[in-house]
Amino acid sequence: MADQTRLFPEQNAANGGKSSFDGADPSGHRARLRKRLMSGGDDALADHEVIEYLLMVVRPRIDTKPIARSLVQRFGSLAGVLNADPQALALHPNMGETSAAALHIVALAARRLARTTVREQPVLSNWQALLDYLHIDMAHLNVERVRVLYLNSQNLLILDHLVGDGTLDESPIYTREVIKKGLDVGAAAMILVHNHPSGSPQPSRADIQITQKIMEAARLMGMTVHDHIIIGREGHTSLKAKGLI
Repeated sequence: MADQTRLFPEQNAANGGKSSFDGADPSGHRARLRKRLMSGGDDALADHEVIEYLLMVVRPRIDTKPIARSLVQRFGSLAGVLNADPQALALHPNMGETSAAALHIVALAARRLARTTVREQPVLSNWQALLDYLHIDMAHLNVERVRVLYLNSQNLLILDHLVGDGTLDESPIYTREVIKKGLDVGAAAMILVHNHPSGSPQPSRADIQITQKIMEAARLMGMTVHDHIIIGREGHTSLKAKGLI
């Protein structure tokens, strides 16, 4: 735990070098926060209050509100904080590894829950769950990530394959790797996915061209490309829905 004398110097000076915040809740703030959390809906707490409560659980003897506000200010939103690089969280003022781990585990749990939901039903009849999963996992990445979702003949997810981080490559090698992996796992279909770190999910010419190349190669091998989904902080784009494939 970080030294409280460094966390709140203005309080320490006024109290002979000791923090006046000892985990007690004389104002009732924490009790009210807990009551709103337990009895309210999904929007009962503001973004910074969610972060504040998470940090409060692991660091009950300090005031976590200012830390929470500074995290949201730096990373932009609740999702931005929870999906931030763990090292960046740990190095944030007044954080450290324990606090960073408490936030990181929430994002990890959310991804696993969303992934489990996707795996339980045919993907094409569970489309919103798929989009939720992809947004949780990719929308706030600072690098472009390419992945392929391989499906069986019942459109159940066989493999969520991370192709790599970087830019979408149009080379024939990339196409061969995607098709080979599909054959290796016995896939009947696939969904291409990548994110745009810029935030806008609008497809580029390269996005459309590589999709068409993979579709043609997949067709020759008896596989179907159902869609190419682009994820961004501003939403998502389905190339199929836009009539681009």
